[in-house]
Amino acid sequence: MSDLLERLRGRGWRLTAQRRVVAEVLDGDHVHYTADEVHALATERLPEISRATVYNTLGDLVSLGEVIEVSTDGRAKRYDPNAHHAHQHLVCASCGTIRDVHPSGDPLADLPAEERFGFAVSTVEVTYRGLCPACAGA
Repeated sequence: MSDLLERLRGRGWRLTAQRRVVAEVLDGDHVHYTADEVHALATERLPEISRATVYNTLGDLVSLGEVIEVSTDGRAKRYDPNAHHAHQHLVCASCGTIRDVHPSGDPLADLPAEERFGFAVSTVEVTYRGLCPACAGA
């Protein structure tokens, strides 16, 4: 059983067949699927699942804080089930591949007090950009 499924069961969230399939599709490391990709993968497991059900389930998972919505450079939103582990993202500027990264240190500590302009900063989002090995021709 995936970490996401375990978390949803722990919350007492009703796991219909459709919700279960969406959660199963989101299982794994470095998962950052678009809603359409989630739908395509879900229909392989449950052919009758509708696009609307997938979108609604993704919206519910985001509202619950169990999935993070990731937006990069005007591309389609992607859904990251790694919502409970602090991490940043590494994004390929060419193909859009996203990988979770866990840099050492606290990015908030790197922001000097005079650069906070009085803000009470609660979260930090850092996105590293570059070319993945495939796009860099490695």
